[in-house]
Amino acid sequence: MIVRQQQLNRLVSVMGNRSVKIVTGVRRCGKSFLLNTIFRDYLKKQGVRNDHIISVALDLDEFEALQNPRNLSVYIKKRLKADGKMNYVFIDEIQLCYKVLKEGVKLEDVAPEDRDSVWLTFYDVLNSLNAKPNVDIYVTGSNSKMLSKDVATNFRGRKTEILLMPLSFAEFHDYRQGEKADDWQEYLTFGGLPQVVLAATEREKVATLNELFCNLYLKDVVERNKIAAPAHLDNVMRFLFSSVGSLTNPSRLAKAMRSQGADAPSAPTIRKFFGYLTDAYLFRKADRYDIRGKRYLDYPAKYYAEDVGLRNARLGFREQEATHLMENIVYNELIRRGYAVDVGVVENEHVESGVRELRQHEIDFVVNTGFEKVYIQSAYGMSDPKQAARETLPLMKTGDAFRRMIVTDGNARLWTDENGVARVGIIPFLLDSAILESATR
Repeated sequence: MIVRQQQLNRLVSVMGNRSVKIVTGVRRCGKSFLLNTIFRDYLKKQGVRNDHIISVALDLDEFEALQNPRNLSVYIKKRLKADGKMNYVFIDEIQLCYKVLKEGVKLEDVAPEDRDSVWLTFYDVLNSLNAKPNVDIYVTGSNSKMLSKDVATNFRGRKTEILLMPLSFAEFHDYRQGEKADDWQEYLTFGGLPQVVLAATEREKVATLNELFCNLYLKDVVERNKIAAPAHLDNVMRFLFSSVGSLTNPSRLAKAMRSQGADAPSAPTIRKFFGYLTDAYLFRKADRYDIRGKRYLDYPAKYYAEDVGLRNARLGFREQEATHLMENIVYNELIRRGYAVDVGVVENEHVESGVRELRQHEIDFVVNTGFEKVYIQSAYGMSDPKQAARETLPLMKTGDAFRRMIVTDGNARLWTDENGVARVGIIPFLLDSAILESATR
């Protein structure tokens, strides 16, 4: 069993805080296991009886009727114990709970501008339960639009969101207990989805990743968003997986797909697909930030895969450029640690043959650590002096005194070069969750 200790500690820290606890993340990253096994075991060790833990998995056939919020409310309230002790309610995949008309309401009798209020939703059910002093609610979900963008209004501020991602490299290495370099190569290839990590052989890992992609993730996005041409979505995902670490936008992606003979939907359709894929936590968007101009740039942006193993499997393990994969993993690790992360842009005046021009240089990540920032370059190899100079130049042109870091391949400990730039190998960077704080001292 892989114990997600950090996430368990987070759940324990918010027990009984009178808010709805929402565990969000891509499907099959371990949300249900975290609640129904790891957290349940913790509660039982604290003396909580099984009949005070009410568990519903809306993605299982036996609970399909409870996708109706009215049925869900009745089911849970019938099982609440009124003995003065806390009832713990676990609901998996809450986004599968659809809305229904409130009893006695005819939609045609309600003015169009008032129709939002006539529906009974899972928000109503959870708010009603949360009003009870002896109920502590925990739900999981894999739709960021429904669970992150809408909850502030619907839960009226009474919610706590806990992000769960596939296993970090630190969790992966702690479970495998192999040589660090060997574990890193394994992680770089197959990623951190728990079901894949637990697979016994490489053949089984590949089969599991392909099965998850085709029969869960792709199917889930198609059905949830009623996509008429699944092949178009699949092509967009393939090209987006292929371009992790590269700047892209819908128009650029459509052009690239057509140039390679792929069946490409229109740019507006691709823009919708981008939204669907980020809502499902399959990709994350990193916006570009003009460091000197202190403003965000609209397009292009970067999209990173939630799990590199899933990305590699969809591409048939043919495009395993370590440079882009490492950059993707660094980005995911920064998000996992709770940082706000952008792609940095620095404009620098360049003079050649008497001609002055402004050139844009990229800093892979602008990491906000509260009142401080850290600028990070992900550079797989730094042995070539010219490459080292290219990586360092943008860091020296930011015009401020925030710390700078270059993450390279390997196991090199944290050190600072003659330019004041911190350097560290990817393995210690991933294993030390406080390394950015160390770099800012």
